[in-house]
Amino acid sequence: MPLLSEFSGIKIYIYWNDHMPPHFHAEYNEAKILVDINNGSVLKGLFPANKLKLILAWTEIHKSELLDRWEKARNNKMPEKIKPLE
Repeated sequence: MPLLSEFSGIKIYIYWNDHMPPHFHAEYNEAKILVDINNGSVLKGLFPANKLKLILAWTEIHKSELLDRWEKARNNKMPEKIKPLE
């Protein structure tokens, strides 16, 4: 599972050949969520509110890159990293 980005203690992963809809996995300490790339909604899990705001802002900024990385991972190609939230 490639690490796409890391910022504010949050790690963003995308899994190889994962199930639809296009999504990524985010981890912060013990908290874990799945985020739908297309609409920026949480599909599963819980996250601290202040960190969730960062994730959702980052998702909106990098939506096209996330969709590109999703397709690469679905096709078992190594996705490139995405800039962290600054």
